Amino acid sequence: MEQKDYLLREIEKIGSKDNSAIQLEKQFEEVKEMLSSQLDFNLNDYLSLNEIDSIDYISQFKGINLKNLEVLANILTVFGMNVTLADRKVYLEKALLLFEHCNHTDKTFSFERQSNIEAIKIALESLSG
Repeated sequence: MEQKDYLLREIEKIGSKDNSAIQLEKQFEEVKEMLSSQLDFNLNDYLSLNEIDSIDYISQFKGINLKNLEVLANILTVFGMNVTLADRKVYLEKALLLFEHCNHTDKTFSFERQSNIEAIKIALESLSG
């Protein structure tokens, strides 16, 4: 339990918006490593999956709940907004998928989640247009 709490705190650090790009990338790499070593969750593999396989992959982890999914989606969003344009779409699409999955799974409406979904959609539209 203590490892999961530590992991969640580290993930939340990345989600904060006051990080410099270098610090953000370093923290993102640390979280990727922690996800891999502590949960056997490979973020690079996850990013390469299609929508259905992505949800299946996430569903196999028993320790990941809605709050953790939202934190992961926030991390992908923050990182997606700060990576090169070539990679931005992949991160934002995965973040959007996670937020929408949370919407479908959670019985409680979240204004913050909906706001994040709208912001990601706007960012994705700007990449297309």
